[in-house]
Amino acid sequence: MENNFFGEETAVILGLGEHRVSKCPMGTIGLGSCIALILHDERRSLAGLAHIMLPESRGETDRPGKFADTALSALLEEMEKAGSTKSAITAIVVGGASMFEFSANSLNIGERNAAAVKEQLRKQGIRIEYEETGGKVGRSVYYWPEGKGRLIIKRADGTCEAF
Repeated sequence: MENNFFGEETAVILGLGEHRVSKCPMGTIGLGSCIALILHDERRSLAGLAHIMLPESRGETDRPGKFADTALSALLEEMEKAGSTKSAITAIVVGGASMFEFSANSLNIGERNAAAVKEQLRKQGIRIEYEETGGKVGRSVYYWPEGKGRLIIKRADGTCEAF
């Protein structure tokens, strides 16, 4: 879905379960238990973003950006096609909030999503450069891949930070 945030005409806002690799600004809005996984190659000013909804695909292949166990490999494949090497890529992980009260017997989907994404990154040997996961507040993420990258996190509690 195309959008114009912060005056960026080329910016792209990704919806639930979508993923994209690009040099243009990207974002995703309304992360609750979902995870925004950003991969960044500083040398190429290239980034990949996935709006991950669930920890496991259980064999589903039609929307790889939707699942922690398929999103990372889909982003890596596209970034490598664009000239990136895995050794040049770092990660940012944002989201995974606990949006509802859970009993002691239930697993928090936000925690499960964050854990699954971090495990996939560990398996691929990709370093997490920045992480903001958990809590009880939803977030929106905006990312500019140019140079070292620029990240803005807007929280549902009204706070906003730039990195």
